[in-house]
Amino acid sequence: AFMTIAPGPGTFGGRPMLLVLLSHSAVSVQGLLGKQLSQRLAGGHDAKFPTARMPRPRSIPGATAVEMNADDLPPLKLPKTFEVPEPRPLTVPDGQLLSTLTGSVALALRFGSGIFVCDWRPGISLGSKEGTYSLFGFRDTSASLGSCKRPVQPIRLYEYEASPYCRKVREVCGMLDLSVTMLPCPSAREGFAGELKELGGKMQVPYMVDPNTGAAMYESEDIMDYLFDTYGPGRDAIPWITKGPFALWTSAFAAIARGFRGSKRDPKALPENERRQPLELWGYEGSPFVRPVRERLNELALPHTVVFCARGSSNRDRMVEKAGRFQVPFLVDPNTGVELFESDAIVDYLDAVYTSTPDAEQ
Repeated sequence: AFMTIAPGPGTFGGRPMLLVLLSHSAVSVQGLLGKQLSQRLAGGHDAKFPTARMPRPRSIPGATAVEMNADDLPPLKLPKTFEVPEPRPLTVPDGQLLSTLTGSVALALRFGSGIFVCDWRPGISLGSKEGTYSLFGFRDTSASLGSCKRPVQPIRLYEYEASPYCRKVREVCGMLDLSVTMLPCPSAREGFAGELKELGGKMQVPYMVDPNTGAAMYESEDIMDYLFDTYGPGRDAIPWITKGPFALWTSAFAAIARGFRGSKRDPKALPENERRQPLELWGYEGSPFVRPVRERLNELALPHTVVFCARGSSNRDRMVEKAGRFQVPFLVDPNTGVELFESDAIVDYLDAVYTSTPDAEQ
């Protein structure tokens, strides 16, 4: 089910597309990924190819990452014609074929990284309990994460969608089955970038803050080492596909395949979006259906907590218990009380509620 929710091993039929894209891109790769584009992908003038520094983690007191207070914000209004759509599993949304294809190309470029949890283990489910996840009698898990420490509070990550450095960290967060509050910093200059500079001293992404331990740090590979050491089986278990030049360049090509979406704050985004309560998005990094929702949340500079639910994730049980089914993306908006599936409907909803377009005022 490569085009639906959860691709399995050996289903990466997009490999020919990978070869085509690489062959057409190889001629101009030096021009495409020159200094200006490198800065755009890396998230600012302070980040360079490749990451090599190993800074000591910065300690922070308590909850100094983001303080959300929506008491003095104008109320949000739903369009009069708004209706929560019925979920349509195993279908490509109307008008979203191209987006689904480019999202699948981006996934193929990364060889499926992020769609399985660490130490993924397939299994057979005979008579699954009500409120637990299984697919056609199969139930996959992780062989190691059950004995690993779990964060009590969501980790906070200053990032933006198109950055290849940030993508690597998001893939690792999915492998570790974490919940992470994303604080969008489009191009590392907009959104939460000002707050990022106050905390860390520079506008560079990714920047992680762990309120559970007080640790805070820049540098994607340092963050991945920290996460695997703290919430996984140790840094030696980090897959090779997430490290080094290969991960950097394939992540960069994945951003190209998606047209660098999510790297600019939309001028129509409401000015108070950054102060809203974080929305909750259930999904995983490799899904071509979750991708456009993540991109739009970045363009609107909306804080959102991603509940990662890759193959083998225990969060799939949580979703079945909460929503009665497993299907991604699934959005929960505490600012309006709305819960809905379907990527195209979610993007339309975000535009209607969190932009100043005429459609949002109807």
